Amino acid sequence: MAAERVLLFFDYGKMDPPALLAEFANERGLILVAVETADEVMLRVGRAFPACVVLDARLAPEEALELCGRIKTDAFTAITPLGIIVGGSRPDFPSLALEAGADEVVRETSSDREQTLRLNLLLSRAARDMAVHPTTRLPGTNQIEWDLARRLESGARFAMCYADLDHFKEFNDRYGYNRGDRVIFLVSVILRDLVRGLAPGGFVGHIGGDDFLFTVPLEHAESVCDEVIQLFDDLAPYQYSEEDRRAGYFLGKDRRGNVHRVPMMTLSIGVVTNQFQEFTHTGQVSERAAEMKTYAKTLPGSVYVVDRRRIGENEPETEGETT
Repeated sequence: MAAERVLLFFDYGKMDPPALLAEFANERGLILVAVETADEVMLRVGRAFPACVVLDARLAPEEALELCGRIKTDAFTAITPLGIIVGGSRPDFPSLALEAGADEVVRETSSDREQTLRLNLLLSRAARDMAVHPTTRLPGTNQIEWDLARRLESGARFAMCYADLDHFKEFNDRYGYNRGDRVIFLVSVILRDLVRGLAPGGFVGHIGGDDFLFTVPLEHAESVCDEVIQLFDDLAPYQYSEEDRRAGYFLGKDRRGNVHRVPMMTLSIGVVTNQFQEFTHTGQVSERAAEMKTYAKTLPGSVYVVDRRRIGENEPETEGETT
């Protein structure tokens, strides 16, 4: 049983799942699982990631609130989408449920249509939240794959650009993860704003960490990469202390404990296009993009390199810019 396809149902009154909930799960290909105890709910959400949890609070509202709070205050289970079914006897209860952390409240006095819409909202918000990176709010790997597949199907000429920070780990070690997250967010804003402004129809995604992908129509690739690198190099020094910024480096230790100079962060971008080669599936594109990114990181400074090879050619024939 795939955990992500499970709709977990629980109530303290040992009621059967409402017919509307059973129909909702069936229409969406979800496996409706009713559990008997609050501890079993905690066990299941702690071991897997169900599509959502629905608590029926009509017979035991206070107990349902307590269980909702247990789920939502635990760092390992708080991400679980949770809805509560409430009765009409307590007008204040929907507010209490939301305060306890419920993501959605379904009133039994509402129409079937509204109840279904609220359950839909519970699932759609969960899917959206799982699909974006929490720091940058950019689409993740699923959306990156979908966008690339759509471009391959259309036959349009495009450039996929794999961007990666150089010396970010050393920066993170020196300044802490909070400052590191600020740098990640800065890169996301640079990419999002420049792609949006310079390349209509472009897409920006966040793979994770300091790795980003942006895909633009072929004719905009070089201008976007030029602007991204220039703006990053203008702003990156201001993420350092004044002392480090003036020096242009700081002293750090390598894995063996040896002290060495750590230069300022730079940005490496590997670019793959379908100008000279036809790709048949997304894996070919992402593999080439990762290879070009790795090659770009061997070059000094902020740089983008463009792959000019055709399918079957092994040696990189590249063009690019460095700063």
